[in-house]
Amino acid sequence: MQGHYLQKLAGAHAQGRVMGITSVCSAHALVIEAALRNGLAGNAPVLIEATCNQVNHEGGYTGMKPADFRRFVLEIAERVGFDPQRLILGGDHLGPNPWRHLPAGIAMRNAERMLEAYARAGFSKIHLDASMACMGETDPLDGALVAERAARLAAVVERTVNDAGLPAPFYVIGTEVPVPGGASEKVEDLEVTSAQSARETIELHRQAFIQQGLDGVFSRVIGLVVQPGVEFGNENVVVYQPEKARQLSAILQDEPQLVFEAHSTDYQPVSALTHLVRDGFAILKVGPGLTFALREALYALDHIAAALRSVPEQESLRKTMETLMLAEPHYWDGYYHGDDDALRVQRHFSYSDRIRYYWPFAAASRAVEEMFQAFGDEPIPETLVSQYLPQLYPRVTSGQGDGSARALVLAAIGQVLNQYGEACGA
Repeated sequence: MQGHYLQKLAGAHAQGRVMGITSVCSAHALVIEAALRNGLAGNAPVLIEATCNQVNHEGGYTGMKPADFRRFVLEIAERVGFDPQRLILGGDHLGPNPWRHLPAGIAMRNAERMLEAYARAGFSKIHLDASMACMGETDPLDGALVAERAARLAAVVERTVNDAGLPAPFYVIGTEVPVPGGASEKVEDLEVTSAQSARETIELHRQAFIQQGLDGVFSRVIGLVVQPGVEFGNENVVVYQPEKARQLSAILQDEPQLVFEAHSTDYQPVSALTHLVRDGFAILKVGPGLTFALREALYALDHIAAALRSVPEQESLRKTMETLMLAEPHYWDGYYHGDDDALRVQRHFSYSDRIRYYWPFAAASRAVEEMFQAFGDEPIPETLVSQYLPQLYPRVTSGQGDGSARALVLAAIGQVLNQYGEACGA
């Protein structure tokens, strides 16, 4: 079972070996395809995760339930020739977050149904996150209550996999990161999780598992989410500083089964990613950084189309996306701030990449597909690649892969994934 790979991460860290895994947090077909194609070149598993907001028993904002998401990923894997035995599917921030506007009892019942759906669909990496306050509760919640709710959700998962005869999953606990969706303001210097706080989180969850009769199950908790001092806002990135996380990293010496899971590692330079893995942050989660690369490549193709065929501005992909985002503002209007010009720039170019929520809309997906069809399988002229996709120009001129529009988009995403692969010791 590929999930055992996750258990090996802690042992590798204890031995001083650089070994990590990239967690691809996206439901975009091109991102998933790029990740699986990238994985074809190695032997390590590919980890793809869905969040509680993207995919849940009610459908989430993608319209997919966990079983649907599994089929979606497996269909892409079959198309690209990726061995499904090398695939790890994970669920991120699984808890009451999508229903936190409701009373805790109702929110937790929904969370239980979601966890059951993820477990029944065969997801083998489960991030238990019951940290969010629900209606009438004071934020932040008491740590013991968070742990108690997480253990309650783990019990649902265990019952489900036992009844269905499925392999035992692996768990990640803790949540010292922003809620799913990322920060909405400029991010300044971040406070790294203290060693004491991390130890308390581990012990509270250990005791909560015991109280639920899950003593043996805690041995399958392989990761702890902490804040290593990395984050991104709309316009800035806070880069990892190893010296600030030294005391935090040291606690892993006393917790031989655990590594840290680092969220919001998007846009970190490869040197920072490498230091993260070496310091025990062996699970590197990335999502918006991949769809940011996707958008860059699609917009570059949009400019290339205009150069080749004099496509009017009104028919451009950029115009389509602007019209769509203005008509359906709910995915960005609570996150972006400023005057009209500032909002327009953020809608398209923010690190937070709220535009990623719009690619599944019919108008957007149709515009992208029509652009791919217009380009066909012919290679993009090298001079235009140099102008609009300069990071891919060496790839094109050296004959690595084909230079078609679709291939260039996949390559742009793949370049980001290669940085993670390098940091993870691939």
